[in-house]
Amino acid sequence: MKKVLSASLALVLSVSLFGCSSSSAASSAAATAEGTAAASSASDLKVGIILIGDENEGYTAAHIDGIKEAAKNLGIADDQIMWKYSIAESQDCKDAALDLVDQGATLVISNSYGHQTFMQEAASENPDVTFVSVTGDTAHNSGLANFKNAFNLTYESRYVSGVVAGMKLKELIDNGTLTKEAMPDAFTGDDIKIGYVGAYPYAEVVSGYTAFFLGIQSVVENVHMYVEYTNSWFDINKEAETANSLMAKGCVIIGQHADSTGAPSAVQAAFEQNGTVAYSVGYNVSMLSVAPDVALTSSSNNWATYYEYAFKSMMDGTEIATDWAEGYETGAVNITELGTSVAEGTKEKVAEVEAAIKDGSLNVFDTSKFTVDGANLTDDFELNLSFTDVPEIIKPISNGVFHESDTKDGFRSAPYFSIRIDGIEESGAN
Repeated sequence: MKKVLSASLALVLSVSLFGCSSSSAASSAAATAEGTAAASSASDLKVGIILIGDENEGYTAAHIDGIKEAAKNLGIADDQIMWKYSIAESQDCKDAALDLVDQGATLVISNSYGHQTFMQEAASENPDVTFVSVTGDTAHNSGLANFKNAFNLTYESRYVSGVVAGMKLKELIDNGTLTKEAMPDAFTGDDIKIGYVGAYPYAEVVSGYTAFFLGIQSVVENVHMYVEYTNSWFDINKEAETANSLMAKGCVIIGQHADSTGAPSAVQAAFEQNGTVAYSVGYNVSMLSVAPDVALTSSSNNWATYYEYAFKSMMDGTEIATDWAEGYETGAVNITELGTSVAEGTKEKVAEVEAAIKDGSLNVFDTSKFTVDGANLTDDFELNLSFTDVPEIIKPISNGVFHESDTKDGFRSAPYFSIRIDGIEESGAN
């Protein structure tokens, strides 16, 4: 395959060649050789992509968009990327991976946690091909140099989306809409009920809903959250049913870690049909098209950040990190556009919170902000990350902060905040 170098890469090579003085001919020759090698590597790159869904499913659609944006930015041709859509978390994944290798893929990436076992098996059988399991967590201890994991710091955008929800709750309280007298079912004791549609009781989901809860609490402290599981990443009917169940409990905010438009659509329908006071915070993509009156925002990922990093690493012949995790600091996470129903001042509040996350003055999992069984966690807290009989104990808390997905400290990229904090109830997990 012929690979056309991007204009930006060509410019970098041009500067490296013409920026040399006449006294450094050897250096110039070396730079030329290096540039030729990089071009050769780029032309040889073939990427295989294994997806749990297709463009009709929000989570996968975000990955597809990220891959295409990264390829465009790097000048990677369409025929250098091979796609496998709607691949189940089963032997089908390994079969797809091996087929991509047979077609010449030098990098194979899957986007769902349940693909991981099969990706690791394929990696063990093909040491000359790099395999990445996005959202996975076993590369750290796999012993395979060609097997990698990656995950965005999605909990950061979950927190920010929680702040958006908290601002709406505060507005409802301040204008007299949300009171015990007017909406008695929306309270349990003195706490306001909020709901969350969860896919599975994995750390990925627990970390996200906890961050969402803490974001709301940063604005309105007296909240109690109900998490109900669908036991599926994508089930539009089940997600709608779960949202309806949460609203029947009296929940005023419905968040989600599930991949369809089911929950926001149900909240919109409840508003249109019954005048229900409830608002939606989605995931992956904007939900305004299906919930124009009630969608506040969605927590989202800019997957182009990782894909550009991974593709360029392969093009440059450099090692892809075994565990990669980035967030607001590099633009890997964000929230989608704000809906028309957000509270006044939300845009400014979001900018303030995002800036604080970026500069490190705000830590999402500040242990002074939550309790477990009535007590704050301390720096001595230990967490077992092992998937085998051999324990892998880490101490993820230091200086009063739980360091989630902290690859800088040698931890894994995948979320491991599986702690159940006070103020949140779960139900429906299989």
